[in-house]
Amino acid sequence: MFKFITRKPLWVNILTGLGFVVLIIVLFFVSLDMITGYGKFEKVPSVTGQHIMAAQKILEDKGFEVVLQDSVYVDSIAKQAVIRQTPEADAVVKTGRTIYLTINRIIPPQVEMPDLTGFSIRSAEMYLQSLGLKLGYITYRPDIARNAVLEQLLNGIPVKPGSKIAIGSQISFVLGSGVGGEDTDVPDLIGLTLAEAKALLATLNINLGSVLASGSVADSAMAFIIKQNPPLYSEIPGSNGEKQLNRIRQGQIMDLYISEKPPVKDSLSSITQQ
Repeated sequence: MFKFITRKPLWVNILTGLGFVVLIIVLFFVSLDMITGYGKFEKVPSVTGQHIMAAQKILEDKGFEVVLQDSVYVDSIAKQAVIRQTPEADAVVKTGRTIYLTINRIIPPQVEMPDLTGFSIRSAEMYLQSLGLKLGYITYRPDIARNAVLEQLLNGIPVKPGSKIAIGSQISFVLGSGVGGEDTDVPDLIGLTLAEAKALLATLNINLGSVLASGSVADSAMAFIIKQNPPLYSEIPGSNGEKQLNRIRQGQIMDLYISEKPPVKDSLSSITQQ
């Protein structure tokens, strides 16, 4: 073998060696193009809105690699649907390029419900939006705090501040409509339990104000009303002690005093009603 090489002139061996090196280089670059797909390009299809499984198949059928980059939550889009793709649709890229996808989460994240009682409806709505919550229905009831939030509801049930609720939930509000135009007799709450008094005031659209305990009270709901403000009666000026029933409007406030012992109610022999 070596004799075959040594028999030829040196310049022939040099040219043969150079040709062999060139051949190897050419074969290397040709095979590299075949392996890497150099010079082959493909338009990226649009998979936004598609389910992740369908999007992955579409992209892989086009020769692309698929990587799930992130997940966010949008309540108006189907769960596990593609929200974003990089590169974007119709971009012309090299075959085999990696396409990064962002999909919609299955379970929405949760936030703490704030205490919006007393807020104006505009401020309350802006606060909800900052947390990713939505404004639901608005209802009114008589209250001196006109257009202020009196109650916050989730699915028609009062929701306490600090409760964990899903982003995208609808929060409904009960707003004050101002003091009602018609007045009525002040209800007699003396002797009722606090729970009974609350129920009666609710039916009359009269708001419960302060609840003050006389002595130690273990169960306030079952404690008895011993005093109320405004009282049931007031003295008629210049009438020598005659009394009349007081009047109250819807939306006004009554303060109550409670005790574990039931009161002894006085009987009035002379009452003049307005």
